[in-house]
Amino acid sequence: MTAPTLGTPLAPTGHPQRWLILGVICLAQLTVLLDNTILSVAIPSLNRELDASATDIQWMINAYSLVQSGLLLTAGNAADRYGRKKLLVAGLVLFGIGSLAAGLAQSSGQLIAARAGMGVGGALLMTTILAVIVQIFDDSERVKAIALWSTVSSLGFAAGPLIGGVMLDHFWWGAIFLINLPVVALALIAVITLVPESKNPQSTRPDLFGALLSTIGMSATVYAIISGPEHGWTSTEVLVSATVGVLVLGGFVRWELSIPHPMLDMHFFRDRRFIGAVAGSILVAFGMGGSLFLLTQHLQFVLGYGPLDAGLRTAPLALTIVALNLTGIGARLLIRLGTPVTIAAGMTLVSSGLAAIALLGGDGYGGMFIGLVIMGAGIALSMPAMANAIMSAIPLEKAGVGAGINGTLAEFGNGLGVAVLGAVLNSRFAALVTGAAGAASLPAALAAADGAAEREQVSAAFASGLETSQLVGAVAVLTGGLLAATLLRRAERADAPGAAA
Repeated sequence: MTAPTLGTPLAPTGHPQRWLILGVICLAQLTVLLDNTILSVAIPSLNRELDASATDIQWMINAYSLVQSGLLLTAGNAADRYGRKKLLVAGLVLFGIGSLAAGLAQSSGQLIAARAGMGVGGALLMTTILAVIVQIFDDSERVKAIALWSTVSSLGFAAGPLIGGVMLDHFWWGAIFLINLPVVALALIAVITLVPESKNPQSTRPDLFGALLSTIGMSATVYAIISGPEHGWTSTEVLVSATVGVLVLGGFVRWELSIPHPMLDMHFFRDRRFIGAVAGSILVAFGMGGSLFLLTQHLQFVLGYGPLDAGLRTAPLALTIVALNLTGIGARLLIRLGTPVTIAAGMTLVSSGLAAIALLGGDGYGGMFIGLVIMGAGIALSMPAMANAIMSAIPLEKAGVGAGINGTLAEFGNGLGVAVLGAVLNSRFAALVTGAAGAASLPAALAAADGAAEREQVSAAFASGLETSQLVGAVAVLTGGLLAATLLRRAERADAPGAAA
């Protein structure tokens, strides 16, 4: 069935095959998001088999996010203009080719390049998937559909270490990429067969200069965040990159305000609902991304678990999210409590989970388990509410751009979380480790340690750094939750007189 090329829902009750389509595109979404975290458990394997340095590992992880975050706004605008189904198919093809190249890579440089190629496909997929959901579901079902989409998003993010651990327990590291190929093939067939085409019916000529500015500005900004912990926040490389990013993004805003048909309507940022959801989305990704990145290393290097066991021990986070959203609890609470209260409650739980990990998880897994379950409950409540708030503040014909904004925020928050919480951990770790073990990273410090006592000192220093970083993340997430709830509540009060009239 082929739907008309429209920018509005296809029928008062949505597309007749909407739930099947949701399952198909969520399968593609799961594949993309797994690659955000699946490499975290493969770090020891890549150290051994590719002789990868700490810098190589960082770029293997970040090349994907850097390219993806730089292209999300441009990809969303292109989907609105040229057709979301076309861009969805193109994204799957590019992601599949990148996965094949990554699985067959023979050096660190080849793997970094392949991950960057996967990021291009990922940008196309991340923007078109949410835009298609908004198009095929009507208002009465959209909250539930977005909750299920958010469940898959969180599951993909949190299940990466688990699936990576299973693969590494039976195969070599390249299998974590090659496993994408059958999933991509299945999703490609289903998308071509089932997903209706849709695009902005009032599409104007493309804003090529705006696309160039947004790509350069976002890439430079994310590069500065990624490079800060390695080169130092006051280093020339980081300061130049950050300056370029800020100046180019400032030029992008000025350009978008000056042209009649911008790719990103800056008037969106006058909507308090939008601003509140933006703040919350960045900070929940900040806490979740930074926490998981550090926890998987702590489980392997400090507590001594293998890749599979480490992955299994992050599963409570994903399972809690799935349980709350698949049973519809998250969507029902959103409808009953309202967006501001739901976001405030959810992010308070995320913050409490991070604090529990910091205060109870230093000496064993029990404290981590409690913290992961609490975090999962908070994410299940807050993420669907924030995504729905962002998409509700944007016209349907701009759904691709809205999805691009939502994806950009998630990538930006994730990268910022890894960089900032990683920098806090490294600073604390370096201050506590002395003697021959005073190396730049935990693996190097453990290798250089002279005897069991010094290795114990290294492990204790890393645990202390982890505790400090998680507490910083907890404060940031709680602040973001309160800020988002306040702005959303004010927006609702401001809208109330108009609605009554």
